[in-house]
Amino acid sequence: MKVALIAAPFIAVPPADYGGTELFVAHLAEGLRKQGVEVVVYANGESTVQAERRWLYEHPQWPIKNAESGWFKELNHTSWAIEDALCDCDLVHVQSALGLAFVRFSQHPFVLTLHGPHDQSLSEYYSHYPEVQYVAISHNQAKMESMPRLRTIPHGLDVNLYQFVEQKQQYLSFIGRIAPIKGTHIAIDVAQRTGIPLKIAGEVQPVFREYFENKIRPKIDGKFIEYVGPADLQAKNELLGNSMAMLFPIQWNEPFGLVMVEAMACGTPVLAMPGGSVPEIVVEGVSGHICRSARQMTTCIQRLNIKSATVRRYVEDNFSIETMVRGYVGLYSEALQNLKGRQVA
Repeated sequence: MKVALIAAPFIAVPPADYGGTELFVAHLAEGLRKQGVEVVVYANGESTVQAERRWLYEHPQWPIKNAESGWFKELNHTSWAIEDALCDCDLVHVQSALGLAFVRFSQHPFVLTLHGPHDQSLSEYYSHYPEVQYVAISHNQAKMESMPRLRTIPHGLDVNLYQFVEQKQQYLSFIGRIAPIKGTHIAIDVAQRTGIPLKIAGEVQPVFREYFENKIRPKIDGKFIEYVGPADLQAKNELLGNSMAMLFPIQWNEPFGLVMVEAMACGTPVLAMPGGSVPEIVVEGVSGHICRSARQMTTCIQRLNIKSATVRRYVEDNFSIETMVRGYVGLYSEALQNLKGRQVA
């Protein structure tokens, strides 16, 4: 079996800092190789994933400054990647809806992992490609869709890349895009209520620059509220590993939220608000707490009594890269078998 994994060309695989989808592709590619599956990753030329890599554009381009030119660039990259993959790969696994338009020109099985939130116009678009195997990354996400070939495979990660820290320091952490739906301002409010310092890491995208300047920057003093900028893997390990808890006060239906699992892999409990996949990842009193308000989150922090070893073990048992890879290997095998059945018929 030889699988093509096609990512967008804008962010390296794996990403230097921001890039949840790119991190997923890297973990999946390397996990598949360990299971004996041949993998070709289509990304950009600065990608370092441990698999065969092919690219049309050498350098990353993030953040995207012009949405229209970015769309054309991704379309060009995707069409080139699919044409190339169809020459020597058995199955094509794309990460965005753009790739589906090329299904009509091939008999190869296609897989699309749904990385974004539910969008009715996208769901209507998917309905034109019922032969594609779709993958939801949480049960909550799957409930919003109706494609005939839809399976849920939660993300997993290489737990060994995350340093387990048992003795925590007295500060809270927040990692994610600095955006209203991520609740960065709520994390600051919670820190102020508890009197416990907060360290914020994440990217400020141009579209949310005003939010950052008006709501976040005035609260940053470099001591009690600290902004450390984007965080690579080393910085995540240090920030999350030493933190007594990570705050995830989202204000939308998060499709998955891989950073929650990253924090837990460091033995750090997650205090989150109940949007989207959160109840599937945060187990009350085991890997963290689900809170419905800043006040409740404050109370949970003041009463926090979750053992770091319990949190780490929870991730190992439920969100390992091996579990995720087994799900995709089974899916690929089934898709290829269904293709053989159609050809015989």
